[in-house]
Amino acid sequence: MNRITILVITFLLVFMSCNKKKSEEKEEIQTEKTIEKLSTKAANVSILQTTFVINGLNDIAHKIWLYLPPNYTTSTEKYDVIYMHDAQNLFDDATSFVGEWGIDETLNTLYKNTGKNFIVVGIENGGEKRIEEYTPWKNEKYGGGKGAIYINFLVNKLKPFIDKKYRTKPAAENTAIIGSSLGGLISFYGGLKHPETFGKIGALSTSFWFSNKVITFAEENGNQKKTKLFLLVGDKEGDSMVPDTENMSELLIDLGFPTQNLKTKIAANGKHTESFWKAEFLEVITFLFNLENNERTNN
Repeated sequence: MNRITILVITFLLVFMSCNKKKSEEKEEIQTEKTIEKLSTKAANVSILQTTFVINGLNDIAHKIWLYLPPNYTTSTEKYDVIYMHDAQNLFDDATSFVGEWGIDETLNTLYKNTGKNFIVVGIENGGEKRIEEYTPWKNEKYGGGKGAIYINFLVNKLKPFIDKKYRTKPAAENTAIIGSSLGGLISFYGGLKHPETFGKIGALSTSFWFSNKVITFAEENGNQKKTKLFLLVGDKEGDSMVPDTENMSELLIDLGFPTQNLKTKIAANGKHTESFWKAEFLEVITFLFNLENNERTNN
């Protein structure tokens, strides 16, 4: 085999290798496009055009997701309102971290079966700033500590905005604040700090471990007589999660929190995941809004 023949064969092999690599890259790109998550939010979920930069918190323009009841445009009814955090994870697989809560599907089914309706206001978290937004106190390792600013925004700016633009029942007894993990911590804090605004609290898988100051806070603010509180934790969430939740429940009862207004659930096999909170959401609002008794009354 002469030198020219060898060069020609080498060139052909290199050419074929390059074409194969390009073909593989093209197939990889097409595969990525195929597995791109599709939007799963219901038609009655929207993102408001108005965004909010929260003074003193950070420079992020927070998007607000809004769930309106299926009969909103065909009625003059006013509605109970649920404020929730981590809006990216509530309604849509396309924006969720590791799966959505399915709030819209759950509430649409609830309306279909019972006629009960809610407005849900979801506030997007600030991404890498989430810790500082959802923590009222600093942690030596993780930082944070701007949660009071975030809650003041909900109380003094966002809720008045929603109450003005939409047909809400604005009283505290008709308003809930619900979240999970650090979102559970900020819900616990916000609800007890502002019982005149939030009469119902869903604190799911709450990160009570974040700061010991939560104990002092509970001692100073836990003697609520009208607030309803649902504490949820799964028994597979970590070493301290269950005892932290149980201890907080016992503390509140000792402080005079009415036992009929407090439900503490330790869920078997519950893990720190969106799928767990999705599965428990209906039970949470059933307790907070007394849906079982309302259904019996309506029947």
